[in-house]
Amino acid sequence: MNIHFRTAKIADLETMVSLLARDKLGSQREDISRPLNSAYVDAFHAISDDVNNQLLVVELSNQVIGMMQLTFIPYLTHVGTWRCLIEGVRIDHSFRGQSIGEKMFLHAFEMAKEKGCKVVQLTSDKLRPDAIRFYEKLGFKATHEGFKLAL
Repeated sequence: MNIHFRTAKIADLETMVSLLARDKLGSQREDISRPLNSAYVDAFHAISDDVNNQLLVVELSNQVIGMMQLTFIPYLTHVGTWRCLIEGVRIDHSFRGQSIGEKMFLHAFEMAKEKGCKVVQLTSDKLRPDAIRFYEKLGFKATHEGFKLAL
């Protein structure tokens, strides 16, 4: 399987939103109406214009089949090191179980190392047990308790 990774383009945005909406949680919070909600376009440009953000897509035969967002964050803690936050991880359901997600994460880890990151972190909703098992298989540990507050 000849997959490759690249920076997302605005032309990928509809596919990316569809990937985000294709699960139980995403179907309740994403807007797949067409034309695409302008908030997605605004967010895409804000992310793309930020040197510390990267929208990464996985492509197979010119088709986007996966995505993730990497955010590189400088910290004062740990002697001023950088961290990489990974969010919005999706692989198209029809391509799961083929090690594509693992390859995508290995690529992200290399990008984080190139940026000088010492830690990679992510969150996963507790309602996604398959994702949690996948992250644990990659070596992630649930070392902290996460909190969110809706505004």
